Amino acid sequence: MKGSKVTAIVLAAGQGKRMNSTIAKQFLMLKDKPVLYYSLKAFEKSSVDEIILVTGTGQTDDCKKDIIDFYQINKVTHIIEGGKERYNSVYNALICAESSDYVLIHDGARPFITAEAINHIMTQVKEYKACILGTPVKDTIKTVDSDGFIVSTPDRRTLWSAQTPQAFLYDEIREAYERFYKEENNNDYAITDDAMVYETFMKQPVKMIMGDYQNIKITVPEDLGYAKQYLEQALLENA
Repeated sequence: MKGSKVTAIVLAAGQGKRMNSTIAKQFLMLKDKPVLYYSLKAFEKSSVDEIILVTGTGQTDDCKKDIIDFYQINKVTHIIEGGKERYNSVYNALICAESSDYVLIHDGARPFITAEAINHIMTQVKEYKACILGTPVKDTIKTVDSDGFIVSTPDRRTLWSAQTPQAFLYDEIREAYERFYKEENNNDYAITDDAMVYETFMKQPVKMIMGDYQNIKITVPEDLGYAKQYLEQALLENA
């Protein structure tokens, strides 16, 4: 992507309440390193030009000292505090990234993203302007009502699990967020990812790019256990 500035926004401001831990999930230890280290290292190895790290309130100094400086993540140019909700954190980072041509937005709790996958989506966003990583669902999915009864069974062939990073032309994702914030009742949208903001407020398509089933998000304690097993197996295979 010669001549275009690509910025990675890595979100590490979540509280991780479902982890049943007083430590935010992105700072839990995974094989002697914090979960956040792995995704930052992948972006460091990739072709992105810079990384903006978004942390929780009061965490910027500790992140700089204990992660960025300690592990020598040299592409991190800004460490900023996030907001109350995920979309607040993304918007804060987008303001900080205003000199960018493209942005990749990634959850810091997804440690197994690879530099290869990052570089691939970088090439794809130049063609499609908006694209995300994802994988086809393996299970049959049911839609249920408020009482727990099945309403419908969507065609599994059309269903994908969304992952990150999600990549966008900077001007357009910034515009999408600006429009979202202008909505009087924007909390009613229950925004869960950046593609949803783009789809809703830009009315333009988002391309799904094949990701990797190993690109999991650590959300509950069982995920951390699986992640440790995966790393141990990877170390054995590369020994």
